[in-house]
Amino acid sequence: MADELSSPTETSDTENPYSVEQASRIYFLPNLMTAGNLFCGFAACMRCIEASFISRGASEMAAIIPPEAIAHYKGAVWYIFGAMAFDALDGRLARMGGRESLFGAEFDSLADVVSFGLAPALMVFFLIIRPAEGDPTLLSLGGLIGFVYLLCAAIRLARFNVITHPLLHRPGGKPSSKDFIGLPVPAAAGTIAALVLFLLNLMQHDKSLQWLTFGLPPLLLLVAMLMVSMVRYPSGKQIDLRTKTKLTTLVIYVVIAAAVVRFKEYAMFFVCLGYIFYGLVRHWRRHGLIKRAPLV
Repeated sequence: MADELSSPTETSDTENPYSVEQASRIYFLPNLMTAGNLFCGFAACMRCIEASFISRGASEMAAIIPPEAIAHYKGAVWYIFGAMAFDALDGRLARMGGRESLFGAEFDSLADVVSFGLAPALMVFFLIIRPAEGDPTLLSLGGLIGFVYLLCAAIRLARFNVITHPLLHRPGGKPSSKDFIGLPVPAAAGTIAALVLFLLNLMQHDKSLQWLTFGLPPLLLLVAMLMVSMVRYPSGKQIDLRTKTKLTTLVIYVVIAAAVVRFKEYAMFFVCLGYIFYGLVRHWRRHGLIKRAPLV
């Protein structure tokens, strides 16, 4: 009976998630990946600011975004995608090596706020400044929408940290659900970045299409609401080297990967949208909001 009632502090640090020493440990490789995530987020923010300065000084026509600025915005997009790659690696390395810690989880969330919260919000805000320049109402509205997105991203990350905290689970236990509750912040940022890349490629071919940037705020609000919603999205955390799959599933994933590599400016956007609406349709079906049509 004494063993059953013993305090968690009496167990070894390697098995005790409540130990200060265990929780604050800094493991090199996972946290190096998180630092790479943070660097990419910071670089994306800098690229957006540089693009804004170039746009203001390069052309007197408020509706035209110069090619140099477009190149900087594209650089910001690729930095966000780079941050997504680092974010996927840090958690996977930590789980594979058994090197998870509360410090790593908190550091990861702080990096995500910059890379997947602030950077996409700045990108959308600076992109709509050019067409809306001279209209203070539109500029204020764009700033408000950007803040709403950033706020929802921060709330989503805080909620994730709370529901996965060891204090809410038995020592050594893990949450039973394999789904994310709410749209993951990296997926939200990836969707925004992919749409920006899609629009920038259209603008390079036809400058008169720059008014399409006004379509960014509604999408920003949509993904912001999905981040703090209760819609469940599938997680890939359970996939490892021992995961088995069907041949047809493997072929589908290989084809999708090949399409993303070959048509990256367009395929990435449709892949991100597919992930978003897959979660929505599955949620609606679970709650009976979508009924299958009866067979005639």
